[in-house]
Amino acid sequence: MDIDRVAGEEVCCLDTEQLQLPEVSSFVLKENPQLPEVLFSQWLSLSDTTRLVKTLIDDAKAGNPINIPGISANVSVGGVNSLPSMFPAGSAPPISPRSSSGSPRTSKQKTSPSSLRSPLKLVRESEWEVIPQFYFRNGPPAASALKEQCLSRINHLFNNDLDGLLIDEFKPVTKIVCKLPSFFSDVLFRKIDVDCTGMVTRDAFVKYWVNSNMLTLDTATQVFNILKQPDCRYLSQSDFKPILRELLATHSGLEFLQNTPEFQERYAETVIYRIFYYINRSGNGRLTLRELKRGNLIAAMQHADEEEDINKVIRYFSYEHFYVIYCKFWELDTDHDFFIDKENLIRYGNHALTYRILDRIFSQVPRKFKSNVEGKMCYEDFVYFMLSEEDKSSQPSLEYWFRCLDLDGNGVLTPNELQYFYEEQLHRMECMAQEPVLFEDILCQIVDMIAPEREGYITLRDLKGCKLSGNVFNILFNLNKFVAFESRDPFLIRQEREEPTLTEWDRFAHREYIRLSMEEDVEDVSNGSAELPTISLCCSFGYGMKIWYLDILLGGTCQICTVEFHSDFQDARCFIGRERWLSSGDYSSPRKAAPFLDDISRASALYGKGGWYAYPLSL
Repeated sequence: MDIDRVAGEEVCCLDTEQLQLPEVSSFVLKENPQLPEVLFSQWLSLSDTTRLVKTLIDDAKAGNPINIPGISANVSVGGVNSLPSMFPAGSAPPISPRSSSGSPRTSKQKTSPSSLRSPLKLVRESEWEVIPQFYFRNGPPAASALKEQCLSRINHLFNNDLDGLLIDEFKPVTKIVCKLPSFFSDVLFRKIDVDCTGMVTRDAFVKYWVNSNMLTLDTATQVFNILKQPDCRYLSQSDFKPILRELLATHSGLEFLQNTPEFQERYAETVIYRIFYYINRSGNGRLTLRELKRGNLIAAMQHADEEEDINKVIRYFSYEHFYVIYCKFWELDTDHDFFIDKENLIRYGNHALTYRILDRIFSQVPRKFKSNVEGKMCYEDFVYFMLSEEDKSSQPSLEYWFRCLDLDGNGVLTPNELQYFYEEQLHRMECMAQEPVLFEDILCQIVDMIAPEREGYITLRDLKGCKLSGNVFNILFNLNKFVAFESRDPFLIRQEREEPTLTEWDRFAHREYIRLSMEEDVEDVSNGSAELPTISLCCSFGYGMKIWYLDILLGGTCQICTVEFHSDFQDARCFIGRERWLSSGDYSSPRKAAPFLDDISRASALYGKGGWYAYPLSL
């Protein structure tokens, strides 16, 4: 074998740090990178080195063990220490111990297969760590204490009925064990009684409620699983009908509807429409579990089950709110075909809305109609419209009207779009002999109220971040509310601050229900079915109290109501149509005066359809 060729190959992979050269400093080696190669070549040229290399090669070919004086026989042939030192025997200094990290060049050396197998062997020999189950498709299993407590209650309720419980006897199980509203009893019973036997046994209930881990789920998930159809991941409007039928049949505050099934159906529909209006934010008619958890429906259901007066449950279930919505719809639906066209809706709020905004609504821009009749909206469409119109501070309402104003659908409102809707408002103010407000001033006012992030346009995010966003819509297309906003009543402002939990819709529904109920009472009087009422104003108004409304309905004559007036009638304003009267003490004519109290300095009587509604302006 050519020794020079072998030496050349070895020089290419020479590691200078492997050379033990104590007489040569490392700085000299770094400054002269060719020096180690020269030294190595000189060492290979020695006669002793040549004989040693040849001997090692011959032994390796023959398979003989390596036997070098001073070196162990089991040392690898390729080891560095197998070569003789260039220093005389016994004169080489001892090798200093190396750190575990080694030099960067040493760390780049290939790892032997034996070193790769060692960690794997250790892993195989070590004991595997058992990871507990952390995902449960039907929820985590119940704790032993909770499970025993639930089984104890189940045994107590099913103790006297070995065969099971009938549907009329199942309500305590729903309330005590499941802790759900009582009007879930029927739908839960039928969910367990899949074979329609008319009876639920103890084992069947334990299998559904305990063994399937329904016990450990949160209330929203329990309600979602009970109401939804099999293999569905959402709730539809029809899924709520069973619990509302049970509510109408069992709630004491709705007993008066037992003989009017038509209004029972309308009430249930209204409740469902309101639920989907506020909670189904995607607007696709499919209520997901995430939307159900984000909303306040579960708390409203619990409140409706515990409260005897259903009207105190103002979220979704109030009968007064349903009464206001349905009466408004019936009032506009002149032909009573249960559809409303554009000419019907223009009369809403005493012609408060502009034609341009109505065109956008009937173009189905904010929401696609469910009526399936061209140019007409059904009752569900009207519910969405009315909730959006009377409470423009809610998130669904802001989205509804934003889509109406966004003419090009690019997600921003520009000054040109705002001016397009305000032009009709300006024309209406001129026709009513009111001082017009130029659009430039209105635009400055809107920008000051909204304070958009970017100058030049308004986004939906800007509107949702401002508490006065509803007033922007009123300025653009609702003249009556625009005028009311410009002449803000301090008494109403104080009332809103005293009751911050009530929304604009809650206050509107309360006022309208009082008005509608008094109109109904007057109609009963005119028909001879009731006596003429005598209305005393002694306790009608007072400092810090809610506003009470006195409806002086004419009904064709001035003798429908006998009003008991009090002294010191100082000042009142009476708006009848577009004309105004100012009266001081003279209330001989009910058309020019409003009832008043001695502790109130001013009062206002607003003329509406069929009557006046008196309330104090200031105290």
